[in-house]
Amino acid sequence: MGEKTEYEKGDKAPNPGMYTEVGEARSFHTEIQNPKRIHMEKGDTFPETSNKNRKWKKVEKARVH
Repeated sequence: MGEKTEYEKGDKAPNPGMYTEVGEARSFHTEIQNPKRIHMEKGDTFPETSNKNRKWKKVEKARVH
């Protein structure tokens, strides 16, 4: 089984890096305007997002194709 890719408030960061907010539906029609971006170290706790329907995702994995 693979590693989780989306995280909620209170989850621990599995790896260091930049994380950004993503919405529930990640299509080009529903892109988030000005999402929060945070730098996390391994083991840091994720803060609350701007909206209850958002989650945190590592920047490299959050790209829209």
